[in-house]
Amino acid sequence: MANKTEIIAEPGKQELYIIREFEAPRELIFKAHTDPEIYVKWVGPRDLTMTIEKWDCRDDGSYHFTHERGGHKYAFFGVYHEVNSPDRIVGTFEFDGLPERGHVILGITQFEDLPDGRSKLVHQSVFRSVADRDGMIASGMERGVNEGYEKLDEILANSRSEATAN
Repeated sequence: MANKTEIIAEPGKQELYIIREFEAPRELIFKAHTDPEIYVKWVGPRDLTMTIEKWDCRDDGSYHFTHERGGHKYAFFGVYHEVNSPDRIVGTFEFDGLPERGHVILGITQFEDLPDGRSKLVHQSVFRSVADRDGMIASGMERGVNEGYEKLDEILANSRSEATAN
């Protein structure tokens, strides 16, 4: 059975939660969020191509990547405040396609062990305003999150198949 991504955005609040279970240990899910060679393969909708411009995934590090579709590029960037393997990542996220800078999102991603080699991700995004949060949801974020985690499931299933074959 496929794991479902739950996105919780209560009306009038400046935050949203993304909750997802995986058929893999939390160490692998953490690695998928911190290793650029894996990250580039799964984040975002299927019809976008990602290019990582900068990747320094450590305390006080930063990142910058672009998604491209049909010649249009969308850039995202931020800083890492804490990268605590395999428990938690705390950092910021910003989209450069807005009319002005300063719409920074604080993200806290926690990775939990579950029985039978499974894991659970709980991500909280805190936005500058309710309008910013609602704008992110309206932008198609839910599709990107769902398709991204489906791609990650496929990567994990392929790596399990390869490990079993060897």
